Amino acid sequence: MSIKVNDQVYQFGVEPSVIREIFAFGLERAQVVGPENVLDFSLGNPSVPAPKIVQDTVKAIIDNQQPKDYHSYTPGPGAPATRKAIADNLNKRFGMNYGPEDLYMTCGAAASLNIVLKTLIAEPTDEIAVIIPFFPEYTAFIHAQGGKQVLVEPTEELTIDVDNLRAAITPNTKAVIFNTPNNPSGVIYPEANIKAACEMLKEKSEEYGHPIFIIADEPYRELVYTDEKVAYIPTIYPNTIVCYSWSKSLSLAGERIGYIAISKEAEGYDVIMPAINGAGRALGYVCAPSLFQQVVRECVDCEADLTQYKINRDLLYNALVEYGYNVAKPSGAFYMYIEAPDKDAEAFCKKAMEHDMLLVPGTGFGTPSYMRLSYCVEQAKVEKCLPVFKKLMEEYK
Repeated sequence: MSIKVNDQVYQFGVEPSVIREIFAFGLERAQVVGPENVLDFSLGNPSVPAPKIVQDTVKAIIDNQQPKDYHSYTPGPGAPATRKAIADNLNKRFGMNYGPEDLYMTCGAAASLNIVLKTLIAEPTDEIAVIIPFFPEYTAFIHAQGGKQVLVEPTEELTIDVDNLRAAITPNTKAVIFNTPNNPSGVIYPEANIKAACEMLKEKSEEYGHPIFIIADEPYRELVYTDEKVAYIPTIYPNTIVCYSWSKSLSLAGERIGYIAISKEAEGYDVIMPAINGAGRALGYVCAPSLFQQVVRECVDCEADLTQYKINRDLLYNALVEYGYNVAKPSGAFYMYIEAPDKDAEAFCKKAMEHDMLLVPGTGFGTPSYMRLSYCVEQAKVEKCLPVFKKLMEEYK
């Protein structure tokens, strides 16, 4: 007997993430040559442990509370005390005026993005603009929620090209996704660049008679290695919906904990916030993990130690530039975006695999000449990869 399934999600299943395919290949190779000999830079899986206060908080909750207190359901949007603690933190840091009712707790930034896209995309013609380079799962998220993805070429510095973005905006544009610090490049969009883009979006919103939202995807906000400022976009553009996760900032990738935040100053707030709650309900993203709602409530002011990431970044960047590679210098996140010597990143990544060095070609990120290296790994792996990069460049020369 034949069976009919949803063709779109079937395609998502048979065309899995290139990143995770490479990661799976690395696990297989580790069985053959030993894990210490696989230079796997494919996955953004934090190598720096969660801060000790996080571990202590988990232990204290389990030791001092009854299981029902940390294993039971919270309200669908999240525990009020957790949402208040996060709102207070954001208000203190960025001069906002969030209340707990302006936040929705989620199972990480992926859930946040899907909920927001489900909320905003109302018609099959609705468009979401995405700045290249971008996290490849945006494509799946946008299409799964019924929208159309419109790609926008960046500047040479991999920031927002305001003219290109203006040309991409149409009457069907519902939102633009900004991701800074950026995955895959590690580039921070300068505040002046964001302000110019926001001014243009205000003009276009007035021209078309409806708000164009910014979806601020912010899992890397706290991972910054310079004095460069990461703009808090809602202070510039009220029609911003923030999607956040502690996966990277507190090394809690597997715990799936994050939030959505929207200011009451956003146009249509009274419609959007209930719709966010409804989208979470429809998608089954209600009651984010209860234990870790308590953990982030207690650790919301905590900062991770970025020392090792900065050491890895500097080792890689300085060596690769010396060898002759063109590299986007990352000011944040934990990714190095490297241009292939002949601009064919897929071919370069295949050559690298022959040396058990695993990189992600930039095709899925929108830039086939670049490849992404995740340097959230042990320093020893960074040091071992440098001779491989040097040898490969010599082969190209």
